[in-house]
Amino acid sequence: MTTQTVNNTLKEEPIVKGKSKYLYNYDNDHYIAQLIPSLSSFTYDRYEMVEKTQDLRLDFYEMAVALLNKHDVPTAFVKRLDTDKYLTRKCTSPPFEVIVKNYAVGSTQRKYPGLFPDNHKFSTPIVKFDYRIDPEDIPISADYLKVYGEDPDLLKKLALKTNDILCEWLSPNVLVDFCLIFGTNNDGEVCITSEISPDCMRLKSEDGSSLDKDLFRQGKSHEEIIDTWTQLIVDIKSKK
Repeated sequence: MTTQTVNNTLKEEPIVKGKSKYLYNYDNDHYIAQLIPSLSSFTYDRYEMVEKTQDLRLDFYEMAVALLNKHDVPTAFVKRLDTDKYLTRKCTSPPFEVIVKNYAVGSTQRKYPGLFPDNHKFSTPIVKFDYRIDPEDIPISADYLKVYGEDPDLLKKLALKTNDILCEWLSPNVLVDFCLIFGTNNDGEVCITSEISPDCMRLKSEDGSSLDKDLFRQGKSHEEIIDTWTQLIVDIKSKK
């Protein structure tokens, strides 16, 4: 694939134009994905363009994918093409996401007040399914996924394996929770199709400070977010 081929593809109208990325049709089995430097929070009603976050998200994603593939967790990611672009396999897009929670934070506390103390650590990670719909995703029973044609047991197994891998990789930082989207590629393989980055997880340092999109939710400046994410990636690379 040449730079000219990529540029020609990007001149076409995106097949999917989301808040965080655009998908361009490349061939029968692949899209070119372009990340958008946007950060958003439904809970805090915020949406802003934060330049350079798209490059840092892809830095993180590329490293995470390499690790997951090494441990036989399939992903749709094929290869990086540019600072903010990558080649990805075409997959089905069922309207569900899988959330793994290692601690009681966020939606757990909002939707189930009083059930657990804040930041309660679960002895066994909680896996839940959400129906992806605007303006806010809705929790959904695994039985609905089965009727729809998905295999929630397989999705849970892959999500928990991913959790184990990411927790060890990111240590001594603490992976609080994260979300994944799964799809099925043209070979019939179920794989992770979503981005894995600080934009899609809660990650805390040893002292409890935020290393993820909570910085945006907390109203930190664009510079603080960029500096924190840059240092996070430097720290991860230094562990190799």
